[in-house]
Amino acid sequence: MSSSLKMNRKEMIAFLEQEFPQYLGEVSQVEEDYSLLRLPVDTSHLRPGGTVSGPTMMALADVALYVALLSKIGPVALAVTTDFTCHFLNKPKSDKALMAKARLLKQGKRLIIGEVELYSEGDTETLVAHVVASYSVPPAK
Repeated sequence: MSSSLKMNRKEMIAFLEQEFPQYLGEVSQVEEDYSLLRLPVDTSHLRPGGTVSGPTMMALADVALYVALLSKIGPVALAVTTDFTCHFLNKPKSDKALMAKARLLKQGKRLIIGEVELYSEGDTETLVAHVVASYSVPPAK
């Protein structure tokens, strides 16, 4: 069975470091069906009350989905988020890394829709947030 991946983990990291150096998280896995990012949580990610901030969770989810779609379409730097819905479900653990597992739900030529499950490392059963987002892909030249 041949791979449909157009970028592997190593290529993805090199691309992100070149084109999007401010990206959040660490690319842990780039697989056929998903991408997985990990963000070690520190005090800069916390809001009052000791929970991981919403903007931190949303940024990690956005990058995770970007990685998932680039793994399928290749290095298209100008693919952009066009819609993003985040449901915060549970309080993440402030002493555990935040994980974001992204999957594509529909891949068209110009629009890609995906979802991201966020959870505290080691607790895949308790989602802390669920995201559904779409990306616009520029036309091929």
